[in-house]
Amino acid sequence: MSDENILVVEDLKKYYPINKSLFGKPQSFVKAVDGVSFSIKKGTTMGLVGESGCGKTTVGRTILRLHEVTGGTVLFEGKDLSKISSGKLRKMRPQLQMIFQDPYSSLSPRMPIGEIIGEAVKVHKIVPRSEYREYILQVMQDCGLQPQWYSRYPHEFSGGQRQRICIARSVALKPKLIICDEPVSALDVSIQAQIINLMKDLQTQFGYTYLFISHDLSVVEHISDEVGVMYLGNMVEYGSKTSIFKNPLHPYTKALMSAVPMPDPDYKMNRIILKGDIPSPANPPSGCKFRTRCEHCMEICANKVPEFREIEPGHRVACHLYNDKESTTK
Repeated sequence: MSDENILVVEDLKKYYPINKSLFGKPQSFVKAVDGVSFSIKKGTTMGLVGESGCGKTTVGRTILRLHEVTGGTVLFEGKDLSKISSGKLRKMRPQLQMIFQDPYSSLSPRMPIGEIIGEAVKVHKIVPRSEYREYILQVMQDCGLQPQWYSRYPHEFSGGQRQRICIARSVALKPKLIICDEPVSALDVSIQAQIINLMKDLQTQFGYTYLFISHDLSVVEHISDEVGVMYLGNMVEYGSKTSIFKNPLHPYTKALMSAVPMPDPDYKMNRIILKGDIPSPANPPSGCKFRTRCEHCMEICANKVPEFREIEPGHRVACHLYNDKESTTK
């Protein structure tokens, strides 16, 4: 593992049993995450994109062990989170935080925001008790929250303010890695920009590392350094933001890019319309999972799973269109 990589995910799998035998043994599974690999450098942001139901949120929750890992490894600063004990994981919790998608349901309505932000700070003893209130007020100020709001309750705030509270709750623990699960999808566009700018400012100031999960490519382009594209539990393309947005390779990535609206009224969009529906993750197609919706589908696509290979430096894709002749004929 490279010293500059704070997180390395290798062949991560998360299966959910859907049918059991008479003796309780699972017989079939929903393969929500089926062999995903990537790494994130310290102080950078990786965007994880894909359609709803592709497994990107499950990736984030499984990394944090909110869901138990079915297979693969999750290395955080060299420690395998999938294998450490619950006691050791609890001690590491402050370093690994999550910002949830819905700022309304992720805050307790019975607690004032000062207590919401500071609850875990007390539990993990981040600061001495004598400095507790001043520390929470400073975190609130860093996240754009007024000090007089300390005793107010979540129902008194707008959606954007609530998401700032969620961000403050995460950064109060001085984390190294923050997993952001579509943190702006429930907000208005103007508020989205404020929250994204806040997150970038906090990253510059404190050196946080983000895994930014989203289906909004324009937001991902603005905040990310690296981008991974998921489809039906698999990573189909991965690379730097520039290579993904300037030169998308996978047919699925190209279709996603073609759906991004452009602010130029004279620009003519060449929209790629995908045929059919997303297959069931409980019964995916053989070979390439995307073949049932791909206009470039070949015979090999039905018989062989495409390898995740590097096409140009740092830019990897899983597609038979980019195989060499030798591998295509095997």
